Amino acid sequence: MKKQQDTRNVRREYVQGQLAKKNLDQDPIRQFGHWMNDAVEAKIKDPTCMTLATCGEDGMPSARIVLLKHHDKSGFCWYTHYQSAKGIQIQDNPKASLLFYWHDLDRQVRVSGLVEKLPVEISDRYFDTRPKESRISAIVSPQSKPIESREALLQQVEQQTLISENTAIVRPEFWGGYLLKPSEFEFWQGREDRLHDRFRYQKADNIWKIERLAP
Repeated sequence: MKKQQDTRNVRREYVQGQLAKKNLDQDPIRQFGHWMNDAVEAKIKDPTCMTLATCGEDGMPSARIVLLKHHDKSGFCWYTHYQSAKGIQIQDNPKASLLFYWHDLDRQVRVSGLVEKLPVEISDRYFDTRPKESRISAIVSPQSKPIESREALLQQVEQQTLISENTAIVRPEFWGGYLLKPSEFEFWQGREDRLHDRFRYQKADNIWKIERLAP
């Protein structure tokens, strides 16, 4: 039997930067935009990847990677199957959390809030910008449900591709966008000796309060 790997001594120092309260934007959405721009300019692979954590009626947390598609003062948006595991959990419990981690910058951002569906016209508009193959995949995939085999799934893709040669590819009603409306942010900058810089934004009476947290 192979010996279990011991990872207790796998570590590194975080030396990419520092974060001071005086340098933070009073608006966390704008602060997030600054950091997202930094991640893009640093050519970090998949800078829009975010961990979406949800929890359904059974109380069991669930997390997965999704892609941020757009954000503004209203919140953070992504698209998926409404009847996927995450879609069902959001329906049962609209509270959720997002986590962005940019390894090369030693930075992470946590965002928590309530989730709601985007208006159908916004989902339609985004769906129409997707590559043809991605739109077909969204139509044929019963996301998160058991399937017979990959071959059976590819057969459905082939059938839908033939149909789409003579018919417009319309967004299915079971697929669309979500918006997380933030009520709390945390910006984390890795520092030496695990004395990380952490700042939390919490909203009260439409004003964002900023406080430093212990590392």
